[in-house]
Amino acid sequence: MDLFYFSNLSIIKNLEKYREAAKLEINVLEKIRAKDPENKHNCVQMLDWFNFCGHVCISFELLSLSTFDFLKSNNFLPYPINQIRHMASQICHAVSCEFLHDNKLTHTDLKPENILFINSNYSLVYNAEKKCCERRIRDTTVRLVDFGSATFEQEHHSLVVSTRHYRAPEVILELGWSHPCDVWSIGCILFEYYEGFTLFQTHDNKEHLAMMERIQGPIPLRMIQWSRKRRYFHHGHLDWNENSKAGRYVKSKCKPLRNYLLSHGREHHQFFDLLERMLEYDPVKRISLPAALNHPFFLPPSQSARTQAWRNSWDNSK
Repeated sequence: MDLFYFSNLSIIKNLEKYREAAKLEINVLEKIRAKDPENKHNCVQMLDWFNFCGHVCISFELLSLSTFDFLKSNNFLPYPINQIRHMASQICHAVSCEFLHDNKLTHTDLKPENILFINSNYSLVYNAEKKCCERRIRDTTVRLVDFGSATFEQEHHSLVVSTRHYRAPEVILELGWSHPCDVWSIGCILFEYYEGFTLFQTHDNKEHLAMMERIQGPIPLRMIQWSRKRRYFHHGHLDWNENSKAGRYVKSKCKPLRNYLLSHGREHHQFFDLLERMLEYDPVKRISLPAALNHPFFLPPSQSARTQAWRNSWDNSK
């Protein structure tokens, strides 16, 4: 019984479709545990699982608030840039280098709610700009959770994946998806940490695409031509009326990505350079997570020469 006293317990409904989904998640969690027995690589650890009266029960290591819940409890005041850097590094490592992408697995549901702090203790710090006290988390160590939708490369790929606000353009356009859709989701998450609000606040496909174009420019013609959603376009352009009610909403809510900069300091510009590469439309051209981890945003300021070499090598590879 001590095991459950110090753990979170997930109880799945006694319905066939939920039991089957739970079995798939347990399969992924068991592989994570085998790959990372010392729990070093930022993915949640399953302690055990069992069946109770038809309910699949999974026990996990005890974690704290999600990065979204902490943001909400802090009145949606953004995380400081140095904390974003640490969280971003852990997320990229967990998704790429340590288990998921390296083992041909795509998470498909990355969002702030699925990234949990191991401890959400905080200090109160006065924010002179906002003229209020804000919560500053003391330990930004995180764990990636919810592998119920994780998909191996050889498995059936659902047509639609990811929670709406973090859904990549190739998913919306039904072009097929793979690891790069996780990279897009991470870009959206990091923006939310930086600004305190969601980048794509919508529930409609065409409006979502219009927001993307407002922020990142026109969708590439090649993606439009291959899309199964050609009805969203007319003569190679998004069929969108900027003067409609929806058009005015998008115009009021969205602006070019660099216009969201909160500071013109070097690390802020480096951060937005990373976001632009993560939010590249074409999944083939989108930055990979191993490349992202070598981005100047994650490097010490003293490594300026390496910074320039990275930028040159990346630009030449595009």
